[in-house]
Amino acid sequence: MASHRKPRQRPLRGGTVRTAATLALAGAATATAFEGTSQAEPQRTPSQIKADVDRLYEEAEAATERYNGAKEKADEAQRALNELRDETARRTDRLNASRRALGSLAAGQYRSGGLGPAVQLAMAEDPQDYLARAALLTRAGDRSAADIASVRRQLDEVGALRDRAAGHLAELRAGQAELAAHKSAVEGKLDAATQLLARLTAEERTAYEAPTGAGEAAPTGARTPARPAPSDGSRAARAIAFAHGAIGKPYVWGATGPSGYDCSGLTQAAYRSAGVSLPRTTYTQINTGRRVSRGELAPGDLVFFYPGVTHVGLYIGNGQMIHAPRPGSTVRVAPVDSMPWAGATRPA
Repeated sequence: MASHRKPRQRPLRGGTVRTAATLALAGAATATAFEGTSQAEPQRTPSQIKADVDRLYEEAEAATERYNGAKEKADEAQRALNELRDETARRTDRLNASRRALGSLAAGQYRSGGLGPAVQLAMAEDPQDYLARAALLTRAGDRSAADIASVRRQLDEVGALRDRAAGHLAELRAGQAELAAHKSAVEGKLDAATQLLARLTAEERTAYEAPTGAGEAAPTGARTPARPAPSDGSRAARAIAFAHGAIGKPYVWGATGPSGYDCSGLTQAAYRSAGVSLPRTTYTQINTGRRVSRGELAPGDLVFFYPGVTHVGLYIGNGQMIHAPRPGSTVRVAPVDSMPWAGATRPA
């Protein structure tokens, strides 16, 4: 009978229990680790990807408007610098002509037997040195004192122009550095958006690129009062006609036409065609003309979107606008209800 009995289980002693527990925990941890490494990154849904792409495009557009502002400042600094350099060159030519005239006078006096004290100063190796001692001209009583005083004045003017040019050069370099930073920000956002879009299927991407995608959803909420687009030859009508002619042209960030536009580049070009000068960026265009409420909208008004006023379109009536939406899209008609409202202005 004893041979059929199950062997007695010896109780585990303290050290053995601890060893077994440790091995069990280690095995569980190892299993968890392998389980974790075997899991891929959670699959994102198309709607999540689209939301992230929309956010990146909005951020890219904000960076584009900052780029536009920095470019406008840099361009203005470059124009001012060029004008100063041209004026400096003209003044330098006149200064050199005056100095040559003094040299001719000195040569004549030398041939006739002597040089007046003032002319001796004029012929000194360092013009600044003799001009700094121009007080001697009065005592010398030389008849060329007025000519030398003119040279002194011209030299001071040229020096002032060169100082101003140096200031504009520093401003230009700062603007160019700011420009490069904003350009890098735009390109980074667009690259990230492109990588996200690559995760969509061809059908999903086609749907996203359609006019009802990426911030152009079907209109919701209160509709804007319908008013017909003008055809009376007014500035607003001419701006709208220009925008209609741009439909289908690609969105190109930083562009003002004629082959492509960003949002504020389109509105600026449209009103330029009507003889109205608009500033370059959304956040400066919104301060142009008279602010109007949503209920007062009339064709030709500029309509702005997003809290940072980073997007603009041209209102054409019937709750619709023409705008350049985002990279990868084209100039098109869209409802003004399709994006978060920020305000409107009437430039003409």
